[in-house]
Amino acid sequence: MTLARYMKSKLAGVSGERGVALLVVLWIFIFLFAVAVDFSTGVRDEATAAHRYSEENEGYYLALAGFEQGLYDFLTQSPSRDLKPVDKPKDLFAAGWREESLGRGAYRVRLADESGKININRVAENTIGRILSNLGVEEPRRGILIDSIMDWRDPDDLHRVNGAESDYYLSLSPPYTAKNGPFDSVEDLLWVKGMTASLYYGYDGGDGADSQRIGLREIFTVDSPIDRVNLRTATAPVIHALLGIPMDKSRAFIDEREKFGEKTLADLLPLLGLGAGDAALQMFIFTNPSVITIEAEGYASQSGQWRRVKGVVRGGGGNRGYELIRWVDREMGLPN
Repeated sequence: MTLARYMKSKLAGVSGERGVALLVVLWIFIFLFAVAVDFSTGVRDEATAAHRYSEENEGYYLALAGFEQGLYDFLTQSPSRDLKPVDKPKDLFAAGWREESLGRGAYRVRLADESGKININRVAENTIGRILSNLGVEEPRRGILIDSIMDWRDPDDLHRVNGAESDYYLSLSPPYTAKNGPFDSVEDLLWVKGMTASLYYGYDGGDGADSQRIGLREIFTVDSPIDRVNLRTATAPVIHALLGIPMDKSRAFIDEREKFGEKTLADLLPLLGLGAGDAALQMFIFTNPSVITIEAEGYASQSGQWRRVKGVVRGGGGNRGYELIRWVDREMGLPN
């Protein structure tokens, strides 16, 4: 009986050890499985990141190719810029986005004349008021914006009635100071008292057709070399903002402007309802562009993301080359 009991206890001990060993093995397998899953996930994420990085780089250099193409077109265009109707517009500033294939991807580029917009650093106070009124900005916001813009760009710390200086901006979170000098970029308008994202970008948050409005970023510039607007390249929103002409008529003017074989100021004035002696003509000039913005986007094959770049260029005229005033590497975005 003693031997039997001993053997029975011995067998029970061995069985218990086997159970423990089995549990240990199971935990080891679970651990190894978790490590394998984590490793494979990491490898997959790194491969995806590498692929995305490669696509982004390829898109970036395609965008650079588009920029160089736009720059070449601008520097080699004919001074007269014959604009007789053809299948493909020869007016670089009326062509909009022009897309081209290159290698395994594509790029698109568009040019904008900065003198076709209103220089926020040169525009008169009463003109700012007229622009805001034509864009539907009502009081008291209109008065706040006018005075705040003037306070921002003047060199002193004296308050206008509805304006703001550094003491106001320092009370905000985060605090900052007024520039007390020229705007460095149009985006600086977002720092000015009374400005809202909807006014600047051009939306009011609605769901219908009225949810879109003309944004101030479409109207103003800091890069125009003149204090007037180039009627040769002015856009419909700029014409509407300056003259108060309805947008449909402003767009019709743009369409008619492109039909002239050789555009002249005398030809264009009747389309705007203006006469040769109209005081509104003092706001315009008719000249060839000299400072332009070239915006280019590139994307790799099978990629749904554009890589964007933008440069502001001053042409030297003739064979004198050009000067790059500003360069912006933009974030990636979806095609539009």
